[in-house]
Amino acid sequence: MKALNETPLSILDLAPVAAGQTAAEAFARTLDLAQHAESWGYNRFWLAEHHNMQGIASAATSILIGMVAGGTKTIRVGSGGVMLPNHAPLIIAEQFGTLESLYPGRIDLGLGRAPGTDPATARALRRGLTSTGQDFPRLLHELRSYFDDTPSEDGVKAYPGNGLNVPIWLLGSSDFSAQLAAALGLPFAFASHFAPEELYRSIKVYRQDFRPSKHLKKPYVMIGVPVVAADTDDEARFQATTPLQRVLKRVRGQSMELQPPIEPAEMETLWTFHERAAVYERFAIAIVGGAQTVQKKLNDLLESTQADEFMIVSDLYDAADRLKSFEITMQAISRPCCGSILPR
Repeated sequence: MKALNETPLSILDLAPVAAGQTAAEAFARTLDLAQHAESWGYNRFWLAEHHNMQGIASAATSILIGMVAGGTKTIRVGSGGVMLPNHAPLIIAEQFGTLESLYPGRIDLGLGRAPGTDPATARALRRGLTSTGQDFPRLLHELRSYFDDTPSEDGVKAYPGNGLNVPIWLLGSSDFSAQLAAALGLPFAFASHFAPEELYRSIKVYRQDFRPSKHLKKPYVMIGVPVVAADTDDEARFQATTPLQRVLKRVRGQSMELQPPIEPAEMETLWTFHERAAVYERFAIAIVGGAQTVQKKLNDLLESTQADEFMIVSDLYDAADRLKSFEITMQAISRPCCGSILPR
């Protein structure tokens, strides 16, 4: 098994908007985080497509990928993901063919089959499209054909895109995409940062059913991990009340703008018993603490999942606290701080 200090760390960002902040300010924070992440040694910086969610500004995902790639030099940038049923596959091939042409060797195309929104918004997005998500395999086949350097039956090609090597990942929160990724020999990213209950079963299915392909010789699993890292465990628990409040608002169907942290005891005054259970169900694998705690829990998660890569999510209210969380997380896996946790 790969040691913790040999396991790549990546970042998933949704251009989160703090209360009282504009989308433009959120985009500036996203770019600043990506630039810091590059200097700290993070492997990828992915952005996710969501719609009609106040507090999440990453709806135009391809445009933000271009902004981040243009403002960095070496870190891989991509989608985590593009919700393919919302789009004509040709458009996505052209967009990511353009990105790969501008930033060769640095672009990832992660694909999901959910709408990334509510039913009414999904209908507005898919006007003129008949996709329901169940035809995701067909849409994926069509998209991949646009990147292949082979003549198509109908003469339609993606320019740019045709013949370009844009790595495709399948994303999922159940075993549907796990099975499809295994059958096609593609890397698989599991959304355990918000749907951890299916994590172990899905990655087991993926590894058991994996078929080598020209793209990938053996299974490759990346898992999403919510992390709140701070100077101390107590400070981290305080900062973690921001994402807890955010998920609570999601459960209630309210605005998901980031709220200032509050004392952990105050959370008990905000939610009902059932809301608390729903929130913590989504945070089942969340890691909250100082450097030693983060390192130990990441190591435990690595041992239990044997993940090939971790994708870290850390949505905090204050930009400086958010940067510190990602910096401490990288430092925690890069240096010994917990006795024998890291191999010598």
